Amino acid sequence: MLRLEGKTAVVTGGGTRGIGRATAARLVAEGAHVFITGRRETELDEAVAAIGGTVTAVPGDITDPADLDRLYERVAGRGQGLDVLFANAATASFATIETITAEDFDQVFGVNVKGTVFTVQKALPLLNEGASVIINASTAADRGTAGFGAYAASKAALRTFTRVWANELKDRGIRVNALSPGPTDTSGMTELMGEENAPAFKAAEAARIAIGRLGRVEEVAAAVAFLASPDSSFMLGANVYVDGGENQI
Repeated sequence: MLRLEGKTAVVTGGGTRGIGRATAARLVAEGAHVFITGRRETELDEAVAAIGGTVTAVPGDITDPADLDRLYERVAGRGQGLDVLFANAATASFATIETITAEDFDQVFGVNVKGTVFTVQKALPLLNEGASVIINASTAADRGTAGFGAYAASKAALRTFTRVWANELKDRGIRVNALSPGPTDTSGMTELMGEENAPAFKAAEAARIAIGRLGRVEEVAAAVAFLASPDSSFMLGANVYVDGGENQI
């Protein structure tokens, strides 16, 4: 029997060709009906076509409460509640303390922190007993990479929220855990650095990782599937590193 047979899952940021889409595909393969959301309808349509099976796209922006309401109305319409929530949607920018603007700060914290907080809050009425909530954190929260302060701080905030939510929701049988991917080869990394700079940046990142390469999105998705499944039933408030040894060795 598949580990998530008959379960309902939500993956935010599931349209991009990165961790979200790979995770949606893995959860479908594990037997779940997966709802994906994102701001770009074209990418969502591509994801549905690529994944196939039991995946439903609901366009929307996690920073817009009305869009979140619309997402969860679609989930509620399935009539089986919600068993897995992967709060994955995020944004990043490079800015040092000398150059960061109020707009930079508000964008990163608005998506990564505020958007995630209300993604989880608005899911609460639908979460079934035994549900798994997985927060996409980052190894950046453990490091002092120059120019990456807002992003790293936003992910550190999510790590703290994970602990608090795990405590607040445990009596409902809901498990909340975080996942911290290390540098992973995604389209988002290329977009952040630009086509011209991306190859050198990726090579430099790979060189400092103990395992000697960037992560693959399928490897992160496998860890999400583990946290989503009963195999991780004794894990609560944890932070799982999928980082090739970056922060471990």
